[in-house]
Amino acid sequence: MPSSPQRKQDSELLLKGAVCALIGAIILLAPYVARSPDVRALMAQVYLAGWFALVLGCAFLLRYGLILWRGRGR
Repeated sequence: MPSSPQRKQDSELLLKGAVCALIGAIILLAPYVARSPDVRALMAQVYLAGWFALVLGCAFLLRYGLILWRGRGR
């Protein structure tokens, strides 16, 4: 059973992954939902940052899942 500091690190990893993935998804979907043409143009220019945040968040979530999966195997 993991110690308390390890659980805290795991929960922080989950939080980081969820927040990064959510930010990435919002940035990627914003040009399609925004009503203002200026906001659409701005969000369309930062799509690369959105993909980066989404991929980074998914990597954190995958790492968290691997930690849980390895913990159950023992």
